[in-house]
Amino acid sequence: MELEAVGDLALHLILSKLSPTDSAIAACVSRKFRSSASEDSLWEKFCNQDLGLSHPVDPSGNPVPSFKETYRAWRTAFAMYPWPLVKRVKRCWNGLKNWLSINFPEALETLREGASEADIQELEDALKVKLPLPTRILYRFHDGQELKGRYVDRIQGFPLGIIGGYSFYHRTVNVYLLPLRQVISETKSITRDLGFSRRSKYIVVASSSTLIEKVFFLNCASGQLFVGTANLREDGEMMACVPKALINSVHEYDTEQQQDALLLWLEEHVRRLENGIIKLRETDNIRSISLFPDDSPLCSVAITNGVRVRASAVFIPESTDLQDNGGNYQFSYSVRMSLQAEGCIINGITFSSCQLHYRHWIIRANDYVISRVNAEAVIGQFPLLHPGEKEFVYESCSTLYSSMGSVEGSFTFVPGSLMSPKGRSFEAEVARFPLQVPEYIF
Repeated sequence: MELEAVGDLALHLILSKLSPTDSAIAACVSRKFRSSASEDSLWEKFCNQDLGLSHPVDPSGNPVPSFKETYRAWRTAFAMYPWPLVKRVKRCWNGLKNWLSINFPEALETLREGASEADIQELEDALKVKLPLPTRILYRFHDGQELKGRYVDRIQGFPLGIIGGYSFYHRTVNVYLLPLRQVISETKSITRDLGFSRRSKYIVVASSSTLIEKVFFLNCASGQLFVGTANLREDGEMMACVPKALINSVHEYDTEQQQDALLLWLEEHVRRLENGIIKLRETDNIRSISLFPDDSPLCSVAITNGVRVRASAVFIPESTDLQDNGGNYQFSYSVRMSLQAEGCIINGITFSSCQLHYRHWIIRANDYVISRVNAEAVIGQFPLLHPGEKEFVYESCSTLYSSMGSVEGSFTFVPGSLMSPKGRSFEAEVARFPLQVPEYIF
């Protein structure tokens, strides 16, 4: 009780070091404690610390008179769930939404409001499953994405999927999170087509918005997330998307350690976005999240005579055949080339442009050379590079019998242009970049 003699500022500092629960308990000690523990600045700190809130709003986004009432509203709304797990899911969504608001606001607008407990119960009754706790809470915050009012065609598709995708040749993949109503319809449709048992605990939670089939399934019993392979339609073949060892206690309400694959998957995706490992790509004024890594060590960078070449690859599970001689893994790679601001410099002589003529590739599987490519052009084009212009980007693909390999090589460039060469040709390095099946598959 000697704390009764402590000044108001000191008492406020002491309470701010406690948890919200302990501060509420302290308020029961005396009137002075109750007064200090009721200060809204204290609960503003708790709301920001636990929920990332800077304004007093309830879980539906409605204004609330005070931060203390805000905290109570959130605890009441999620009273049936472990609070540490609620805070963790909220941090995941906050990280994703913050990134989208800065970089990709048009995709942020597609996020639906949170689902109700009744909505979740309707899904569980319709599909005869019990959602893992982390997935339930994820949907309580946002019921997937609303993709409507836009034409989805075979080439571009819908570019606003928050998981993103890739393009190569005439294929475009862009993955979005399904709202619960579509989870129900897609799950019923695809499980019927695949001949899954009615007792199957798989539900469809994400898919490509294009006509290229890429489907992610959550196993509600184990908490693992799977993606279909090239053999999905024939025999239901899938690959796990998250390390199994990380999944824990997905149905236990009395533990704070739950983490199913969908939560882990989204957290890893947010980490990659926030760290700049993956970024936006703009093609023909259409923006989308590109899954091609944009940072080392997964993205290689080499500069030769002013020509800068960046290259990386992404695993393509929906085109991979695991039954073909022990494995037939497909990868798409993206190569981005540009000319530095100082131009093309050869032996101290500066040229204002250079043009690609040949490509040379060395492709390895498990460190064994399986292919050497020497040919003209890239995807039928001979890019002419000038200083300050956007990168020339092209994508292609490669198939390995192994889950790990690499690509390296060079491009033959001519100073000036092919029609008007200004000097001898030179080789611009393409530093080795990996082809590998990752721990987290997107």
